[in-house]
Amino acid sequence: MRTRFQQGLDDLREKLLRMGGLAEQAVDRARQAYIDRDLNRCHMVLEGETLINQSEREIDEAAFDLLAMQQPMAVDLRFILAVTKINSDLERVGDQAVNIAERVMDMVDLPEVDLPIDIARMGAAVSAMVRRALEAFIEGKAELAQAVLEMDNVVDRMKDDAFIQLVKTMNQHPEVVRQSLDALLIARNLERVADHATNIAEDVIFWVQGADVRHNITEEHADPGHQAPTSASGS
Repeated sequence: MRTRFQQGLDDLREKLLRMGGLAEQAVDRARQAYIDRDLNRCHMVLEGETLINQSEREIDEAAFDLLAMQQPMAVDLRFILAVTKINSDLERVGDQAVNIAERVMDMVDLPEVDLPIDIARMGAAVSAMVRRALEAFIEGKAELAQAVLEMDNVVDRMKDDAFIQLVKTMNQHPEVVRQSLDALLIARNLERVADHATNIAEDVIFWVQGADVRHNITEEHADPGHQAPTSASGS
């Protein structure tokens, strides 16, 4: 039974990694669609949402099956709980990518204007956060996850700057209000992706260390065994 359970943990990990790849791909496609004003990439993002939603359901079912199989040890229980939460965040990353693609589709129908916002740079930073959060999960390393938390402040500043500049643009140039609103919504959705990447990083820390860092809870409450299980971390 224990061997079967460990295999189930490995399978769950692989399912989540595939899900992570789909979510990361969706964000990258949406970001590139904005840069290139590419409708084909927008449609790819929209079509990919079905597969992401299907993956979310499969992962939740697999996690619940494992919980029903036997009473897992603390670190395995944390792993399964972290997977279910990461799964939910990855699905929402896919939703945000769809929102961005829809805004890009609207912008393509409008005259192209030069807006005072670097969506490409912000998108690259957000994509890096998602990628590093998934790397932290793959390697079971809390220090990698901590780096993602620190990156979130940079993205927040980018979004705040974008808001200020775009509101100023709309006041001074009413003829580009619609393009500015689209860009503002894209920036907002990118910031939300960064929030989900942060959530994933926090869940990795919870799994590996047993520490809840969502509300600045310190490591004094952490599990003294700070190593992730071999079967789940891949280390």
